[in-house]
Amino acid sequence: MADRYLNFTGTAPGRFLTRRLGLPQPSALRRWTPERPQLEGELLHLTAGESAYEKDLASIFARTHLKPTENSASSRPAAVVLDATGISDTPGLALVHAALHPVVRSVAENGRVVVLGAPVSPSDHHQAATQQALEGFVRSLGKELGRGRTTTLVRMRSAPAAESTLRFLLSPRSAYVSGQVIEVGDAEPTAPDDWDRPLSGRTALVTGAARGIGEAVAEVLARDGAQVVVLDVPSAQTELIRVADRIGGTALPLDITADDAGERMASALAPGGLDILVHNAGITRDRKLANMPAERWNPVLDVNLTSVLRTTDALLASGTLNRGGSIVATASIAGIAGNAGQTNYAASKAGIIGLVRSLAPGAYAEHGVTVNAVAPGFIETKMTAAVPLFIREAGRRMNSLAQGGLPVDVAETTAWLAGASGGVNGQVVRVCGQSLLGA
Repeated sequence: MADRYLNFTGTAPGRFLTRRLGLPQPSALRRWTPERPQLEGELLHLTAGESAYEKDLASIFARTHLKPTENSASSRPAAVVLDATGISDTPGLALVHAALHPVVRSVAENGRVVVLGAPVSPSDHHQAATQQALEGFVRSLGKELGRGRTTTLVRMRSAPAAESTLRFLLSPRSAYVSGQVIEVGDAEPTAPDDWDRPLSGRTALVTGAARGIGEAVAEVLARDGAQVVVLDVPSAQTELIRVADRIGGTALPLDITADDAGERMASALAPGGLDILVHNAGITRDRKLANMPAERWNPVLDVNLTSVLRTTDALLASGTLNRGGSIVATASIAGIAGNAGQTNYAASKAGIIGLVRSLAPGAYAEHGVTVNAVAPGFIETKMTAAVPLFIREAGRRMNSLAQGGLPVDVAETTAWLAGASGGVNGQVVRVCGQSLLGA
């Protein structure tokens, strides 16, 4: 369903009226298109304190489609990257202010502000306090920027391992990701042969792919070069085949709650195995707990969580997931902040977050597979279109970008996690326009 308020605020009368009334003034987000796949303009590279990554970062920025500069007099930079990895005491925070205060207003519409930080030290409480302070700073800045601009904090141990993450954040693909904190480890990265098709030669399986977010994920993975197997329940076979035909993939009608679903998935993928597993299938059966019978509780937990645990265990145990592969699961901000009438759904999505955080270290150490999650906020789908008008409008406006996201926003984030280096592991990235709910 079209966002009429967003369209109205894009007109001269709409801008005048909403400004006079003090109402949100969202800007139409610039997303990836074949005609305009990159942000365009200058990338202002600033440093607060000393940095061990200056040369590596300069090399990475030179490989983007932006024009790197260290001249803060640049009139309208498309992106600002502030390297604050070297600050370790509170006076260093004054350097963050001094670097960004003069330039933050000049960032172009739909621009990016990325702050680079260091991992929080468990043994140096001054460094820990200072680096943790960057999180509050970035989250607050994201709520101030407006005009479609986003901000992110990237805590990194290695600049080369962060290249895929920086490319994602400095592109239109990250349009609905803001106010997030992303940890990047020091795993040795393997750069793709073609950054425009970073998943070439990989096989992906997407569950719940007949429609909505799953369909968008399958499309973006295929666009990025993957051979995609789309999975959904047998009753959705017609729609599933249509998606598979459109993206040049393979349809696999299968009930993932079946006890042998993991084994059947593995059999369908032989002999090449699987490089990317996207757990997207999910259902809702909303009702307040006092009015929720077991018939509404159990299916949600079975589809959204139990099947994810069971099939993941089976595919890892059978060796179907290739080394260097990735698992990306779909959580939700409901699993972070809770939601009235969704105790079952929120429990299942919080369970996904627990799965990711627990499984990620061991899966990478034993199988060479990363495990991450996306946590969508208010996404414009058929499900949200059926929500009552005032609740739907509240969902759209209660984020820093003052609008709902699109299925492609979740898909772009999933594709980045699917192709990122092993340095991005155990992360839960919210795709919510920096929702005002949750952390």
